[in-house]
Amino acid sequence: MKTKLTESNQKVYTQEEAFEASLKYFNNDDLAARVWLNKYALKDSDGNIYEISPDDMHRRIAKEIASVEAKYANPMSEDDVYNLIKNFKYIVPQGSPMAGIGNPFQIASLSNCFVIGNNGESDSYGGIMKIDQEQVQLMKRRGGVGHDLSHIRPKGSAVKNSALTSTGIVPFMERYSNSTREVAQDGRRGALMLSVSINHPDSEDFIDAKLEQGKVTGANVSVRIDDAFMKAVKNGTDYTQKYPIFSEHPKVSKLVDANSIWKKIVHNAWKSAEPGILFWDTIINESVPDCYADLGYKTVSTNPCGEIPLCPYDSCRLLAINLFSYVENPFTSKATFNFELFREHVAAAQRIMDDIIDLELQKIDNIMKKIDADPELDEVKATERNLWLNIRKKAEEGRRTGVGITAEGDMLAALGIQYGSEAGNAFSLEVHKTIAIEAYRASVHLAKERGAFAIFDAEREKNNPFILRLKEADSKLYYEMLEYGRRNIALLTIAPTGTTSLMTQTTSGIEPVFMPVYKRRRKVNPNDKEVRVDFVDEVGDSWEEYVVFHHRFKQWMEVKGIDTDKNYSQDEINDLIKKSPYYGATSNDVDWLSKVSMQGAIQKWVDHSISVTINLPSDVSEDLVGELYLKAWEVGCKGVTVYRDGSRSGVLISNEEKKEEQNDTTLTAFPTKRPQVLEADVVRFQNNKEKWIAFIGLIDDQPYEVFTGLADDEDGILIPRWVTEGLIIKNKDEEGNTRYDFQYKNTRGYKTTIEGLSHKFNPEFWNYAKLISSTLRHGMPIDKIVDLINSLQLDSASINTWKNGVGRALKRYVADGTKAKGQQCDNCKSENLIYQEGCLTCKDCGSSKCG
Repeated sequence: MKTKLTESNQKVYTQEEAFEASLKYFNNDDLAARVWLNKYALKDSDGNIYEISPDDMHRRIAKEIASVEAKYANPMSEDDVYNLIKNFKYIVPQGSPMAGIGNPFQIASLSNCFVIGNNGESDSYGGIMKIDQEQVQLMKRRGGVGHDLSHIRPKGSAVKNSALTSTGIVPFMERYSNSTREVAQDGRRGALMLSVSINHPDSEDFIDAKLEQGKVTGANVSVRIDDAFMKAVKNGTDYTQKYPIFSEHPKVSKLVDANSIWKKIVHNAWKSAEPGILFWDTIINESVPDCYADLGYKTVSTNPCGEIPLCPYDSCRLLAINLFSYVENPFTSKATFNFELFREHVAAAQRIMDDIIDLELQKIDNIMKKIDADPELDEVKATERNLWLNIRKKAEEGRRTGVGITAEGDMLAALGIQYGSEAGNAFSLEVHKTIAIEAYRASVHLAKERGAFAIFDAEREKNNPFILRLKEADSKLYYEMLEYGRRNIALLTIAPTGTTSLMTQTTSGIEPVFMPVYKRRRKVNPNDKEVRVDFVDEVGDSWEEYVVFHHRFKQWMEVKGIDTDKNYSQDEINDLIKKSPYYGATSNDVDWLSKVSMQGAIQKWVDHSISVTINLPSDVSEDLVGELYLKAWEVGCKGVTVYRDGSRSGVLISNEEKKEEQNDTTLTAFPTKRPQVLEADVVRFQNNKEKWIAFIGLIDDQPYEVFTGLADDEDGILIPRWVTEGLIIKNKDEEGNTRYDFQYKNTRGYKTTIEGLSHKFNPEFWNYAKLISSTLRHGMPIDKIVDLINSLQLDSASINTWKNGVGRALKRYVADGTKAKGQQCDNCKSENLIYQEGCLTCKDCGSSKCG
């Protein structure tokens, strides 16, 4: 298939063309190329691709931003913008802005995150359902959502309906969580943050909700903790919970042991990495927008990752500055940080962010037109329409931005400074202080050129701690702000930069490097020329082991003249790391208390918040987690999350080992009669050089049936590679025989792609698939089914290949952290193996096998 033209003479590229071009763009970084192609390349709903590499994307974005610039004084040109964003080198619009700017094929928002709510006033069913609908409407437009549940009356409270008493918070947590899991967003699921105040009488139930298996799986949860509670914890005193929270005349009031609840929070975080903690008084007292709380800017919750506290119906767009790119002569004795260029680019980043708000307003207008044109009754559309009217008002009135960073870990390493050291913390603080001053200066200058945000009032902000720090650091900036105002109500954040950092090929956000060097394996054909077979697994597949270097670690090697093509042993890798600036500075090496102190210091110069995780080894005590949380509060963090190695692997019913073991074999209660329509995942994989495809029918996101076999043009199994989900429908053919059809959605609705799905594969495959589907329908745990498949003794070579394929497809549904019993690591012979993202991973040496 060759490049073709649409009716409008717009080039359309094949998957292969775009992948090869982007692979070349990213210097053979397969992961970066696939992430860009799958998530950010311009494509329509039929899978036509209109950009061949990220360079086309950057031109698209530059053109749109320049069109906004042209409306204002001293505009940047398209080339000016392009030179700032090209190659992911300096300024990187994140997520929704990258995917959505200049994209005519999606009617979606450019905001990464939203907070919704009833201003803490309504806990009626109508108000609760309204939030549910708003959440879904935002998620279908690609947004992550947060909202607070502190307005819901506690369990057992009187209500004037047939229930007589309230069910409390937890059932509504489940409702909102389930809604999140229902909404697909271009191949991913929506993201949700649920929060509650520790002052709420149901907060203890909230804290425990996620420990029950299968509950609230579609949301992150965080507890809003006030200073009074933290002081009660420190002093060992009681604490009063109320409903309404903090009311002078509460309907419900109870005295609780603060330390008892604190220990529960700490235990659950140690056990499962949740709940996160939001230090609410710090958030509110430091918040510049809360100076306008009576005008609708009272902060009520945060976005899903916690870095943007927001008022109801406000939203934020994110952008990252690549800190590594400002290090000149990296990894040499002459390495320096170019603060002059950095200051210039921070100002440009803030300007671009303000332009993106104008583009967002255009996007919201398009959403409104779509809603108005929809055929539903006005009363059906009313909630969605009012939602976007409220969001538009906040975006236009406050013009909130989210300038952040990535590559903090690589920046320090390139300068020869150890992450987490005193010198490292001091340098990072200087960088973030510079960002704050220059971004605010840029916002003041934009106010002079374009006008201040609509409700700016210097008198309201005069006692805000963040504004006072700016005044002390740069009095000229402060007095200019008094004269001209500021263009944006709040400006700064530090967000996680997962896919962004894959494309910048740097460490993520403010985090240190996770692992500078690791080993991976790839399956090889032993009959190919010049192939190296490092080991043969239990099913006879041959594997080559190879070393993967973190991109900037590899750059350090090249600077030092170290061979990057050699196949290093583990001992040699360890020696390399010891010689590098990354030694002692990985996520598992960094002193945890030092990292918390660093976060607290930097937080003073970030007007929103910071998304950061403290990584801990599996053997740390609960007391240490409590100590880190307490330290975070004392040093001024706005929030904190800890992750103990292995703790996120699964949620448990109880603390008793016996019950955990029993849980491993509990059967799921699937319906005895197969529903006519099932949602389905499409899974593609390769066995040796054969391309395979699997259709996995799902109930409650769990496999219920499987169809799998060779992907073959002649049999019509090949469907567009962008299709990752659809429907499997049970039908009857003309003779009354049962058949299963697969449909996927395109611009014209659902399209039947394969009739008689079962008959499209080798009948021998189908017979075994029926056996596997039967075990799935009876709820046997997936890891046990994979073991069963692996144990089948089959004579046919093709059936053995099928066996490997269906096992690989199903492994994707094994819960992360499930132990693989009776197997050894091929690398170090350890039996400490778990499933991690569908791959068998050794917890001792880190090696992974997918297949």
